[in-house]
Amino acid sequence: MENVIILGTGAAGLTAAIYTARANLNPLVLEGLQPGGQLTTTTEVENFPGFPEGVDGTELMDRMRKQAERFGARFEYALIEKTDFSARPFTLTTDGGTSLQARTVIIATGASAKYIGLPSEQKLIGRGVTSCATCDGAFYRNVPVAVVGGGDTAMEESLFLTRFASTVHVLHRRDEFRASKIMADRVLHHPKIQVHWNTVVEEVLGVEQNEVTGLILKDVKTGANSTLDVKALFVAIGHQPNTAPFAGQLDMNEVGYLVTQDTRTNIPGVFAAGDVQDPHYRQAITAAGTGCMAALEAERFLEKHGET
Repeated sequence: MENVIILGTGAAGLTAAIYTARANLNPLVLEGLQPGGQLTTTTEVENFPGFPEGVDGTELMDRMRKQAERFGARFEYALIEKTDFSARPFTLTTDGGTSLQARTVIIATGASAKYIGLPSEQKLIGRGVTSCATCDGAFYRNVPVAVVGGGDTAMEESLFLTRFASTVHVLHRRDEFRASKIMADRVLHHPKIQVHWNTVVEEVLGVEQNEVTGLILKDVKTGANSTLDVKALFVAIGHQPNTAPFAGQLDMNEVGYLVTQDTRTNIPGVFAAGDVQDPHYRQAITAAGTGCMAALEAERFLEKHGET
Protein backbone atom coordinates (compact mmCIF):
# COMPACT_ATOMS: atom_id res chain seq x y z
CA MET A 1 0.00 0.00 0.00
CA GLU A 2 1.43 3.35 -1.07
CA ASN A 3 0.71 6.68 0.57
CA VAL A 4 0.95 8.38 -2.81
CA ILE A 5 1.58 7.25 -6.34
CA ILE A 6 2.68 9.90 -8.81
CA LEU A 7 2.08 9.27 -12.50
CA GLY A 8 4.59 11.07 -14.70
CA THR A 9 8.10 12.48 -14.44
CA GLY A 10 7.88 15.86 -16.13
CA ALA A 11 8.18 19.13 -14.22
CA ALA A 12 4.85 18.56 -12.44
CA GLY A 13 5.47 14.96 -11.44
CA LEU A 14 9.03 15.53 -10.27
CA THR A 15 8.08 18.59 -8.23
CA ALA A 16 5.28 16.60 -6.62
CA ALA A 17 7.84 13.87 -5.90
CA ILE A 18 10.21 16.33 -4.21
CA TYR A 19 7.49 17.74 -1.97
CA THR A 20 5.87 14.43 -1.01
CA ALA A 21 9.26 12.84 -0.37
CA ARG A 22 10.29 15.73 1.89
CA ALA A 23 7.02 15.20 3.77
CA ASN A 24 8.12 11.59 4.46
CA LEU A 25 5.31 10.14 2.35
CA ASN A 26 7.74 7.80 0.54
CA PRO A 27 6.14 8.39 -2.89
CA LEU A 28 6.24 5.88 -5.71
CA VAL A 29 6.77 7.66 -9.04
CA LEU A 30 5.82 5.83 -12.23
CA GLU A 31 7.60 6.77 -15.44
CA GLY A 32 5.76 6.40 -18.70
CA LEU A 33 6.75 6.47 -22.35
CA GLN A 34 8.67 9.75 -22.07
CA PRO A 35 10.64 9.94 -18.82
CA GLY A 36 11.32 13.57 -18.07
CA GLY A 37 8.36 14.78 -20.09
CA GLN A 38 8.32 17.24 -22.98
CA LEU A 39 11.33 19.19 -21.72
CA THR A 40 13.57 16.30 -22.73
CA THR A 41 12.89 17.29 -26.36
CA THR A 42 14.16 20.84 -25.73
CA THR A 43 17.88 21.47 -26.15
CA GLU A 44 17.92 24.65 -24.08
CA VAL A 45 15.53 26.13 -21.52
CA GLU A 46 16.07 29.84 -20.93
CA ASN A 47 12.95 30.78 -18.96
CA PHE A 48 13.10 28.46 -15.93
CA PRO A 49 14.03 30.54 -12.86
CA GLY A 50 17.45 29.99 -11.38
CA PHE A 51 19.37 29.33 -14.61
CA PRO A 52 20.56 32.71 -15.93
CA GLU A 53 22.63 31.08 -18.67
CA GLY A 54 19.88 28.60 -19.59
CA VAL A 55 19.88 24.85 -19.05
CA ASP A 56 19.48 21.79 -21.23
CA GLY A 57 15.96 20.39 -20.84
CA THR A 58 17.12 16.84 -20.16
CA GLU A 59 19.66 18.10 -17.62
CA LEU A 60 16.98 20.12 -15.81
CA MET A 61 14.74 17.07 -15.52
CA ASP A 62 17.66 14.92 -14.40
CA ARG A 63 18.49 17.41 -11.64
CA MET A 64 14.89 17.45 -10.46
CA ARG A 65 14.79 13.65 -10.40
CA LYS A 66 17.99 13.45 -8.36
CA GLN A 67 16.58 16.00 -5.95
CA ALA A 68 13.46 13.85 -5.47
CA GLU A 69 15.59 10.70 -5.05
CA ARG A 70 17.69 12.47 -2.42
CA PHE A 71 14.59 12.82 -0.26
CA GLY A 72 13.52 9.21 -0.77
CA ALA A 73 11.25 9.18 -3.82
CA ARG A 74 11.22 5.80 -5.58
CA PHE A 75 11.03 5.49 -9.35
CA GLU A 76 9.72 2.62 -11.44
CA TYR A 77 9.01 2.31 -15.15
CA ALA A 78 5.39 1.36 -15.76
CA LEU A 79 2.52 2.29 -18.02
CA ILE A 80 -0.86 2.50 -16.33
CA GLU A 81 -3.46 0.72 -18.42
CA LYS A 82 -6.49 1.18 -16.19
CA THR A 83 -7.49 2.70 -12.88
CA ASP A 84 -10.21 2.12 -10.31
CA PHE A 85 -11.02 5.25 -8.33
CA SER A 86 -14.41 3.98 -7.11
CA ALA A 87 -13.13 3.34 -3.58
CA ARG A 88 -10.05 3.95 -1.48
CA PRO A 89 -7.45 2.58 -1.56
CA PHE A 90 -7.30 3.29 -5.28
CA THR A 91 -6.16 0.55 -7.64
CA LEU A 92 -3.90 1.14 -10.64
CA THR A 93 -3.16 -1.65 -13.09
CA THR A 94 -0.03 -1.57 -15.25
CA ASP A 95 0.27 -2.83 -18.81
CA GLY A 96 2.10 -5.83 -17.36
CA GLY A 97 -0.91 -6.74 -15.22
CA THR A 98 0.54 -5.62 -11.89
CA SER A 99 -1.96 -4.05 -9.47
CA LEU A 100 -0.84 -1.19 -7.27
CA GLN A 101 -2.81 0.36 -4.43
CA ALA A 102 -2.54 3.90 -3.15
CA ARG A 103 -4.21 6.11 -0.58
CA THR A 104 -3.72 9.12 -2.89
CA VAL A 105 -2.79 9.55 -6.54
CA ILE A 106 -1.22 12.53 -8.29
CA ILE A 107 -1.74 12.48 -12.04
CA ALA A 108 0.98 14.33 -13.95
CA THR A 109 0.85 12.46 -17.24
CA GLY A 110 1.07 15.62 -19.32
CA ALA A 111 -0.19 16.35 -22.79
CA SER A 112 1.49 15.28 -26.00
CA ALA A 113 1.94 17.85 -28.73
CA LYS A 114 0.42 16.84 -32.03
CA TYR A 115 2.94 16.80 -34.86
CA ILE A 116 2.52 16.42 -38.59
CA GLY A 117 4.05 12.94 -38.58
CA LEU A 118 6.88 13.32 -41.08
CA PRO A 119 10.06 11.31 -40.40
CA SER A 120 12.21 14.37 -41.05
CA GLU A 121 10.08 16.40 -38.64
CA GLN A 122 10.50 13.82 -35.89
CA LYS A 123 14.28 13.76 -36.35
CA LEU A 124 14.50 17.52 -35.89
CA ILE A 125 12.27 17.96 -32.84
CA GLY A 126 14.26 20.12 -30.46
CA ARG A 127 16.55 21.24 -33.29
CA GLY A 128 14.32 23.70 -35.05
CA VAL A 129 11.05 21.78 -34.89
CA THR A 130 9.04 22.68 -31.81
CA SER A 131 5.48 23.02 -30.54
CA CYS A 132 6.04 25.95 -28.17
CA ALA A 133 6.71 29.49 -29.34
CA THR A 134 6.85 30.80 -25.78
CA CYS A 135 9.57 28.26 -24.98
CA ASP A 136 11.70 28.56 -28.09
CA GLY A 137 10.78 31.71 -30.00
CA ALA A 138 13.63 33.81 -28.58
CA PHE A 139 16.18 31.46 -30.18
CA TYR A 140 15.14 32.66 -33.64
CA ARG A 141 15.79 36.35 -33.67
CA ASN A 142 15.94 38.10 -37.03
CA VAL A 143 15.46 34.90 -39.05
CA PRO A 144 12.41 33.55 -40.91
CA VAL A 145 10.27 30.89 -39.23
CA ALA A 146 7.12 28.96 -40.10
CA VAL A 147 4.00 28.09 -38.13
CA VAL A 148 1.65 25.25 -39.10
CA GLY A 149 -1.98 25.57 -38.04
CA GLY A 150 -5.15 27.55 -38.43
CA GLY A 151 -6.74 27.78 -34.98
CA ASP A 152 -6.38 30.30 -32.19
CA THR A 153 -3.25 28.59 -30.87
CA ALA A 154 -1.53 29.00 -34.23
CA MET A 155 -2.58 32.66 -34.35
CA GLU A 156 -1.24 33.28 -30.84
CA GLU A 157 2.03 31.52 -31.61
CA SER A 158 2.46 33.47 -34.87
CA LEU A 159 1.82 36.83 -33.26
CA PHE A 160 4.19 36.04 -30.41
CA LEU A 161 6.93 35.06 -32.86
CA THR A 162 6.76 38.44 -34.60
CA ARG A 163 8.64 39.79 -31.58
CA PHE A 164 11.71 37.86 -32.69
CA ALA A 165 11.56 36.49 -36.23
CA SER A 166 12.20 38.55 -39.34
CA THR A 167 9.21 36.92 -41.06
CA VAL A 168 6.59 34.49 -39.79
CA HIS A 169 5.17 32.20 -42.47
CA VAL A 170 1.80 30.75 -41.48
CA LEU A 171 1.02 27.52 -43.32
CA HIS A 172 -2.61 26.37 -43.42
CA ARG A 173 -4.09 23.50 -45.41
CA ARG A 174 -7.37 25.33 -46.00
CA ASP A 175 -8.30 28.69 -47.52
CA GLU A 176 -9.58 30.21 -44.29
CA PHE A 177 -8.62 30.00 -40.63
CA ARG A 178 -10.61 28.15 -37.98
CA ALA A 179 -9.49 30.76 -35.46
CA SER A 180 -11.73 33.43 -33.98
CA LYS A 181 -12.21 36.41 -36.28
CA ILE A 182 -10.33 38.84 -34.05
CA MET A 183 -7.26 36.57 -33.87
CA ALA A 184 -7.35 35.81 -37.59
CA ASP A 185 -7.61 39.51 -38.45
CA ARG A 186 -4.59 40.32 -36.31
CA VAL A 187 -2.53 37.74 -38.18
CA LEU A 188 -3.80 38.71 -41.62
CA HIS A 189 -2.97 42.37 -41.07
CA HIS A 190 0.38 41.98 -39.35
CA PRO A 191 3.24 43.28 -41.54
CA LYS A 192 5.69 40.55 -40.44
CA ILE A 193 3.32 37.64 -41.14
CA GLN A 194 2.89 35.98 -44.53
CA VAL A 195 0.03 33.50 -44.88
CA HIS A 196 0.26 30.53 -47.24
CA TRP A 197 -3.21 29.13 -47.95
CA ASN A 198 -3.94 25.55 -49.08
CA THR A 199 -0.43 24.56 -48.07
CA VAL A 200 0.99 21.55 -46.26
CA VAL A 201 4.53 20.60 -45.28
CA GLU A 202 5.88 17.72 -47.33
CA GLU A 203 9.39 17.61 -45.89
CA VAL A 204 11.51 19.35 -43.26
CA LEU A 205 14.98 20.07 -44.61
CA GLY A 206 18.17 19.98 -42.58
CA VAL A 207 18.37 16.43 -41.21
CA GLU A 208 21.99 16.12 -42.40
CA GLN A 209 22.90 19.42 -40.72
CA ASN A 210 20.95 18.47 -37.56
CA GLU A 211 19.00 21.73 -37.72
CA VAL A 212 16.09 23.06 -39.74
CA THR A 213 17.23 24.77 -42.94
CA GLY A 214 13.94 24.96 -44.81
CA LEU A 215 10.71 23.25 -45.83
CA ILE A 216 9.30 21.59 -48.92
CA LEU A 217 5.70 22.73 -49.26
CA LYS A 218 2.83 21.35 -51.31
CA ASP A 219 -0.13 23.29 -52.66
CA VAL A 220 -3.06 20.96 -51.94
CA LYS A 221 -5.10 22.38 -54.84
CA THR A 222 -2.50 22.31 -57.61
CA GLY A 223 -0.15 19.66 -56.24
CA ALA A 224 2.81 21.93 -56.95
CA ASN A 225 5.83 21.78 -54.64
CA SER A 226 7.94 24.71 -53.52
CA THR A 227 10.80 25.37 -51.11
CA LEU A 228 10.62 27.79 -48.20
CA ASP A 229 13.78 28.94 -46.43
CA VAL A 230 13.14 29.04 -42.67
CA LYS A 231 15.19 28.32 -39.57
CA ALA A 232 12.40 26.85 -37.44
CA LEU A 233 9.06 25.10 -37.75
CA PHE A 234 6.49 25.70 -35.00
CA VAL A 235 3.76 23.08 -35.12
CA ALA A 236 0.56 24.51 -33.62
CA ILE A 237 -2.09 21.92 -34.39
CA GLY A 238 -2.99 21.14 -30.79
CA HIS A 239 -2.12 18.92 -27.86
CA GLN A 240 -3.59 15.63 -26.71
CA PRO A 241 -3.82 15.23 -22.93
CA ASN A 242 -2.70 11.80 -21.75
CA THR A 243 -5.88 10.88 -19.90
CA ALA A 244 -7.13 7.67 -21.55
CA PRO A 245 -6.77 5.47 -18.42
CA PHE A 246 -9.02 7.83 -16.44
CA ALA A 247 -11.92 8.07 -18.88
CA GLY A 248 -15.32 7.59 -17.29
CA GLN A 249 -14.01 8.23 -13.79
CA LEU A 250 -12.52 11.72 -13.73
CA ASP A 251 -14.20 14.84 -15.06
CA MET A 252 -12.67 16.07 -18.33
CA ASN A 253 -13.37 18.90 -20.72
CA GLU A 254 -14.44 18.37 -24.31
CA VAL A 255 -10.93 17.51 -25.53
CA GLY A 256 -9.85 15.38 -22.58
CA TYR A 257 -8.07 17.71 -20.16
CA LEU A 258 -8.78 16.87 -16.52
CA VAL A 259 -11.05 19.38 -14.80
CA THR A 260 -9.71 20.42 -11.40
CA GLN A 261 -10.41 22.82 -8.58
CA ASP A 262 -6.89 23.98 -7.83
CA THR A 263 -5.43 20.48 -8.31
CA ARG A 264 -8.32 18.46 -6.86
CA THR A 265 -10.27 16.25 -9.25
CA ASN A 266 -13.87 15.17 -8.73
CA ILE A 267 -12.59 12.11 -6.81
CA PRO A 268 -11.35 13.00 -3.29
CA GLY A 269 -7.77 11.83 -2.94
CA VAL A 270 -6.99 12.03 -6.66
CA PHE A 271 -5.11 15.13 -7.76
CA ALA A 272 -3.85 16.37 -11.12
CA ALA A 273 -0.96 18.67 -11.98
CA GLY A 274 0.79 20.05 -15.03
CA ASP A 275 -0.26 19.96 -18.65
CA VAL A 276 -2.77 17.14 -18.11
CA GLN A 277 -5.06 19.73 -16.50
CA ASP A 278 -3.72 22.91 -18.12
CA PRO A 279 -4.76 23.68 -21.69
CA HIS A 280 -3.73 27.34 -21.40
CA TYR A 281 -0.17 27.91 -20.15
CA ARG A 282 1.77 24.67 -20.73
CA GLN A 283 5.03 25.97 -19.24
CA ALA A 284 7.56 24.08 -17.14
CA ILE A 285 7.29 26.61 -14.32
CA THR A 286 3.48 26.47 -14.17
CA ALA A 287 3.63 22.67 -14.26
CA ALA A 288 6.12 22.68 -11.40
CA GLY A 289 3.88 25.05 -9.44
CA THR A 290 0.84 22.79 -9.77
CA GLY A 291 3.03 19.80 -8.88
CA CYS A 292 3.84 21.54 -5.60
CA MET A 293 0.15 22.31 -5.05
CA ALA A 294 -0.92 18.71 -5.70
CA ALA A 295 1.71 17.40 -3.28
CA LEU A 296 0.56 19.74 -0.52
CA GLU A 297 -3.07 18.80 -1.21
CA ALA A 298 -2.22 15.10 -0.99
CA GLU A 299 -0.33 15.60 2.26
CA ARG A 300 -3.24 17.51 3.80
CA PHE A 301 -5.70 14.90 2.58
CA LEU A 302 -3.74 12.12 4.27
CA GLU A 303 -3.42 14.15 7.46
CA LYS A 304 -7.16 14.76 7.49
CA HIS A 305 -7.76 11.02 7.25
CA GLY A 306 -5.16 10.21 9.89
CA GLU A 307 -2.97 8.34 7.41
CA THR A 308 0.38 10.10 7.79
